[in-house]
Amino acid sequence: MAKKPLQFNLNGEDRAVFVADGENLLDTLRRGVGDLTPKFGCAQGTCGACTVLIDGEPRMSCLTLSETIGGSRVETTAGLGDGGKLHPLQDAFMRNFSAQCGYCTPGMLMAAKALLDRNPAPSRDDIVQAISGNLCRCTGYEPIIRAIEEAAGMARGATGAGR
Repeated sequence: MAKKPLQFNLNGEDRAVFVADGENLLDTLRRGVGDLTPKFGCAQGTCGACTVLIDGEPRMSCLTLSETIGGSRVETTAGLGDGGKLHPLQDAFMRNFSAQCGYCTPGMLMAAKALLDRNPAPSRDDIVQAISGNLCRCTGYEPIIRAIEEAAGMARGATGAGR
């Protein structure tokens, strides 16, 4: 099977890999570049475990063809922190016990980041809508919603008016 070159930016670093026709982004990230943070869940785009941001928009990497992201900026959970410092969302998830088994956590974090990047002061309904494509079987969603509300408050408090 012939492979094609693909260049994109992953978490602030330019990457170049070869991808097969029809290869999904989840496989490219996990096998091609070694970013194991997006999780394989359903392979149908219904669980959200593989959610990444492509040019700031949440996308299911299991349904995204790698060949369509050339030149794009891709963000995964691996790029959230700053060295040894957690991103406010990661910190809030930890404090609110929002990750029990942790399988949905990378997708939830990326969906929440997309929301807070475009709306630093979301309502509860905004948060529920933003994570509606991500399934969690452990927490009952309340700790996750609280964590996102808390992270939004931390971000507003850090800048005084929002991010």
